[in-house]
Amino acid sequence: MARRSCCATSCHTTKNKLNQCNSFLCAFIFFISLGPLIADAGLYTPSDQIIILSPENVDSVLVNSTAALLVEFYATWCGHCVAFSPTWKTLARDIKEWKPAVDLAAIDCADEGNRKVCTNFGITGYPSLKFFPAYSSSEFKGQELKGFPRDTRGLRHYIIDKLETHTEAWPPACPPLETTSEAEVDNFFQTNNVKNLALVFENKDSYVGREVTLDLLQYENIAVRRVLDTEASLVSRFGVTDFPSCYLYSSFGNISRLKVLSEARTFYSYSLQRLPGVVRTGKPQIPITDLIKNSTLQEWRPFNKTRVYMSDLESALHYSLRVELSGHISISGDDLIALKKYINVLAKYFPGRPSVKSALKTVDSWLTQQETEIKYSDFRDVLDNTVQTSDAVLPEGVQWVGCQGSQAHYRGYPCAVWTLFHVLTVQAREMGSSDPQEVLQAMRAYVSSFFGCRPCATHFEGMAQESMNHVTSLSAAVLWLWSRHNRVNNRLAGDLSEDPHFPKIQWPSPELCPSCHGLKRTGEHSWNQEEVMTFLRNYFSSSRILTDYLQDETQALIHQRNRLTAARMEKEAGRGAERRAREVLDNHPAEEPQEEEQQEEEEEEEPALEEQAGDPYPAGLETMGAAEADKADNLAPWEKPQRPQSKNKPKIVGMKLREPQEDIVDLDLFVNQHYKAKALRAAAMSGVVRRRSLKKKEDVEDLQFEGGWRVKRDLGSQEEILGAGVGIEPYPRPQNKRWMSLLSVGFSKLDVSLCVLLYLLSTMCLLAMYLYFKLRIKLRRAKVSLP
Repeated sequence: MARRSCCATSCHTTKNKLNQCNSFLCAFIFFISLGPLIADAGLYTPSDQIIILSPENVDSVLVNSTAALLVEFYATWCGHCVAFSPTWKTLARDIKEWKPAVDLAAIDCADEGNRKVCTNFGITGYPSLKFFPAYSSSEFKGQELKGFPRDTRGLRHYIIDKLETHTEAWPPACPPLETTSEAEVDNFFQTNNVKNLALVFENKDSYVGREVTLDLLQYENIAVRRVLDTEASLVSRFGVTDFPSCYLYSSFGNISRLKVLSEARTFYSYSLQRLPGVVRTGKPQIPITDLIKNSTLQEWRPFNKTRVYMSDLESALHYSLRVELSGHISISGDDLIALKKYINVLAKYFPGRPSVKSALKTVDSWLTQQETEIKYSDFRDVLDNTVQTSDAVLPEGVQWVGCQGSQAHYRGYPCAVWTLFHVLTVQAREMGSSDPQEVLQAMRAYVSSFFGCRPCATHFEGMAQESMNHVTSLSAAVLWLWSRHNRVNNRLAGDLSEDPHFPKIQWPSPELCPSCHGLKRTGEHSWNQEEVMTFLRNYFSSSRILTDYLQDETQALIHQRNRLTAARMEKEAGRGAERRAREVLDNHPAEEPQEEEQQEEEEEEEPALEEQAGDPYPAGLETMGAAEADKADNLAPWEKPQRPQSKNKPKIVGMKLREPQEDIVDLDLFVNQHYKAKALRAAAMSGVVRRRSLKKKEDVEDLQFEGGWRVKRDLGSQEEILGAGVGIEPYPRPQNKRWMSLLSVGFSKLDVSLCVLLYLLSTMCLLAMYLYFKLRIKLRRAKVSLP
């Protein structure tokens, strides 16, 4: 039996050692995996709302400070420090409102640059906590806390105890934490300029009253005092029956009990911070009447705070795809991968109108075909549906509804982006995505590559590196995004970017989802994860999204078509102007010699014109066509219209009038006039040549008989014939080049020369081939005839 017992004990001891070794090995591997991340930034960052100490700032932070500080001295390689870091971060978020009176700090003693600081404060083990009261001197090394609690509640109570036993000067921002009396309550409004006094009735061991007092430290028009259950006069005066409980005492003498979901610190603080007239210091609240009459560019839109609006979601899409992306002229590499992921999840899970979903799918299909690099202009063309896909449009412009702020610089796009991401995670869960992290990773990539607020992108990336890879289910993805959104709200509460009319809270509020909130046995607030999941699925459900204030789908399609048509016409006009300019440059050098030769022929054949006075286009003849000109040519000389005589001799013969060029070119009108003029010129010239050949002898006799008048009449007929075309010269071409004019209709001289050259080369080639084959046949016959 003894041997058995000894064996059993030995085996049990061996198993315990093995378990300890396995645990140590797992912890070691975990720390090694965190090595790169820890080496870069330690265990904490400023976004954790913890002051990061260094040799450069340690004196300015700790010495003569107006706030008390609790400092953690740690080493990044210490496993216990790593395990304690989440508690320290949670404590920093929990007592964020206490900052004017007390704050948290940390320093990494594993960093060689910080080693001297840690040595000066006598640090020999990790993690170590030291308390520094307000207005500490440079010689003070801090009060070390031995055996400190490792939970948030215990650390919070320790800080309160240290504040109450503060022996030095009291932190100026810290309110009184001791209990109050009936005499103080009666005279309170005579010495304090506030509207409400909140009295927390509790027993002597409770910390609720002091915690709520510090939670309201940064708020105006409200004061909190603690009343013990032993203060019989006040207990009977206010009719207190429960401990703890909170009662409101107004400056008008009214007394009422504060209605909360649970009698606990979190619910007291939340309700008191949202009383009418209670505002954060430096953030005056805007009355709703002023919101309706605000000075923003768009009027205030009443909305339901318990619903999601499609107008916010479509506005977020427009801003992210048409504004945020437009700053990237070209997109390639990781940015292109991020864009593909983002568009892909939008095409899959965005619960929009059919036209918007069609537009997103068109863009997604186009992006899948792009491999290396794209230009944003090409992406924008596809997004704007330049290919005219049927009923596909993403309305332009932003119209915030549920995300509108009290001023133009509040809320808006950041609010809508969060809402869009929540909707996508819920839709992915409802549709059964195969990858739990599909939407989260797409959001992470988009924020990292394209989100304009770079500090925001850095903070989001930090949260993603911390725990996003631990998401293993679609429900976990929904809850991960919700919890991180609350963390961001906690960090930004009281920030300059916070809208005073829409303060940052831990969402959903007790009014919005009472069942989401609960209490632990210790009285600490807790979230009911199952109820939160049910609430999120219902709140962001596609069936509950409101379509109020949306731009009409038909109007959006019409606007898109009109815009694309105008853009296309503008492009075509630009191309037409460029083509016309090229044609003018190509044809202008060939026209000038032709005009000079024509003027020389006119001067040789018509010397009489230099002695005649008159207009080159007689009145009434410039508008006549070719048929009317022929008719006028057959009339007797006395029946033809008389030419008005000018008193002055013209200084320039054959001067042509040029029409001023238009800035905007009508392509169709230009082409029609261009070819019509050439056709009329060809027809007119052929008619003139034929009539002159038939009447050559008669014209010679008439010219001898009538002298200069006949020459003038013939020239007038030609002016009438040629005047029917727009921009056609009223003088005939030289006789020896008329065959070239007939052959070159529609062609330049260079074109005609090339044609003639090609014709000659083709003829010579055919002739050479003919001679070659003829000679070859003769040689073959000669060989056959030989014996």
